[in-house]
Amino acid sequence: MSQKQLLVILGATGSIGLSTLDVVSRNKELFDVFVLAAGQNAKKMAELCIEHEPLYAIMATQQAAEQLSAYLANTPCQTLVMHGEQAMCDLCAHPDVDVVMSAIVGAAGLLPTLSAVEAGKKVLLANKESLVMSGQLFIDKVKQHKATLLPIDSEHNAIFQCLPSSLQNAKGDQNLQQHGVSKILLTGSGGPFLTRDINTLKDVTVSEAVAHPNWSMGQKISVDSATMMNKGLEFIEAKWLFNCDTSDIDVVIHPQSIIHSMVQYHDGSILAQMGNPDMRTPIAHALAYPERINAGVKPLNFSDICDFSFTKPDFSRYPNLQLAIDACSAGQGATTTVNAANEIAVSAFLNGKIGFTDIYKINAQTLEAATYTNVQSLDEILECDKLARISASEFITKVTH
Repeated sequence: MSQKQLLVILGATGSIGLSTLDVVSRNKELFDVFVLAAGQNAKKMAELCIEHEPLYAIMATQQAAEQLSAYLANTPCQTLVMHGEQAMCDLCAHPDVDVVMSAIVGAAGLLPTLSAVEAGKKVLLANKESLVMSGQLFIDKVKQHKATLLPIDSEHNAIFQCLPSSLQNAKGDQNLQQHGVSKILLTGSGGPFLTRDINTLKDVTVSEAVAHPNWSMGQKISVDSATMMNKGLEFIEAKWLFNCDTSDIDVVIHPQSIIHSMVQYHDGSILAQMGNPDMRTPIAHALAYPERINAGVKPLNFSDICDFSFTKPDFSRYPNLQLAIDACSAGQGATTTVNAANEIAVSAFLNGKIGFTDIYKINAQTLEAATYTNVQSLDEILECDKLARISASEFITKVTH
C-alpha cells in the first residue's frame, strides 16, 4: 500500500467505529479519514472530528447535525457537517473514497452499504444485517460492480483467514466442497447465560443481558449475544459470504472466545484463527488485506489460558438461534422478517416494555404471521422489513397489555 487509502466510517461513534479509528491512528501513513458518519451522539462525534479531521461528518438527523455544528463552531475543525441517509449514500460512492467501513447497527446500514458496493468500493462489512436482509441481491451487486467485500465480524473474518487463497479471492461463485472444505465451524461464546438456570431467564434484567463476559459491544448486539440471535444472524451471513448451504455450517459453543471460528477440510484438518477477543484484529486484517499491520492487540499467552472448552448449543436455552437457522433455510423473506422483528423486540426489551424471553416470542410470532415471503428486489425487501416491524410492534402491544 504505497498510497494512502481514504476511508468512510459508518457508525463512527460505536465500538467498531472507535476500534477502526484506533487502528487508523496506529497506521497514519496508510490511511486518512474522509467521512465519519454516526447516529445521534453529536458530542462524541465532535471529539472525533477534532481528532481525525475528516472532510465530512454525517449525522442521522438534522437535529444531531445542528448539535454537532454547534460543538465545532468555536474550534479550528473545518469538517463539513451533513445529515441523513442520502448524504451517507452519496459520500460512500464518492470517487475519492477507497474503503467503506460499514458498522451501522441494524437495517439502517443497508442502503449506504449498497451504495458503496454499487460504486465498486472496498467494503468492510461489520453490518451483518445488510446480508441478512438482502443476501442474494447484495452478493449479486458485489459481483456486478466488482466491489471487494471483506468480513469484519470476528467469526467471519476468522473463517475467511482459514479458507484457501483460491476461495479468499473468489467472487462468490466457487463451491466450498470443490476446494477441499467440508464444514464451516462457527464459534460463539454462549453469552452471559450459558450456565444460568434456564427457568430464570424470564427474569433477566437489561443490565445482566448487556454484560457480555468477553466482548465490549453496543447494547443491541450484547442482547443479541445473550439470546444467541447474533449467532443466528452470523449463520445467515456466513451462508452468503461463503456461498454455502445451511448444512455446511455448524455452530460450536466456545465460552473463552479465543478461537474465533474454524474451517474443516476433507482430509481431516481443521484450521482455526485464534487471538484475544479484540475487534481491532479483524479490522486491521481487512483494512490492510492481503498485508498485515499493527492492530495494537497483544498476542495470546498460552501459558495464561487455563480453560479451553467446546460444546453444542442448547436450542431450548437459545431458541432464537434455532429460529434464525430455520429462517435461513426458508429463504430471503424469512431472514428479512426475523431480523426486523428482532430489532423491534430487542428495543422493546431495552426500554423495559417486554421481558427477556419475550424477545423470542415476538420474533417467532412475527415470522409465523408473515405472508411476504417471496422477496427479490430492493423495494420488496424494504417492504418486507417494514411489514415485519409493524407486525412485531403489534405483538409487543399484546404482550404489554
